[in-house]
Amino acid sequence: MTTDEVLAGVGPRLRQMRKEREVTLAALSETTGISVSTLSRLESGLRKPSLELLLPIARAHQVALDELVGAPSAGDPRVRSKPIVMGGRTHWPLTRQPGGLQAYKVLEPKRRQEPDPRTHEGYEWLYVLSGKLRLVLGQHDVVLTAGEAAEFDTRVPHWFGSTGEGPVEFLSLFGPQGERMHVRARPKGA
Repeated sequence: MTTDEVLAGVGPRLRQMRKEREVTLAALSETTGISVSTLSRLESGLRKPSLELLLPIARAHQVALDELVGAPSAGDPRVRSKPIVMGGRTHWPLTRQPGGLQAYKVLEPKRRQEPDPRTHEGYEWLYVLSGKLRLVLGQHDVVLTAGEAAEFDTRVPHWFGSTGEGPVEFLSLFGPQGERMHVRARPKGA
């Protein structure tokens, strides 16, 4: 495949990825700092992709740059993810494909926070690897310890974080609706 053929496939791939995640151009623009018109021209092939444009888009979608440009798979099944820090938490993506079920290993530092329950479409599953995870779900306020799991409908007001006694490491799995919430999540005051 020639360089021109690879570049020609970037725009449609970007549009497909954005639509699979049900993200609007305006929302992607807000997350990346790239204008809506530039994103639109990029997706339609009227603007050539550059690293300056693709890197923020890859970060926003939490995918490797290779996925945006359609680089051939090297055949290695291992997921080599770079940590993503959002709202003080460190997330390691454990899945490579956009859309569908997403899995993350998450490290929440030792800190006391006032719960700020949120709701969104979807379903989430949590599994504690180490430490203690506080989960506020509707009227319930529980502490999960290593080896415990929780699953819940994310339309129920929920919040989870450290108990303040130490850091907590956990796995988080959620579907496309939950993924949109996590990708767009911003710390208060940001």
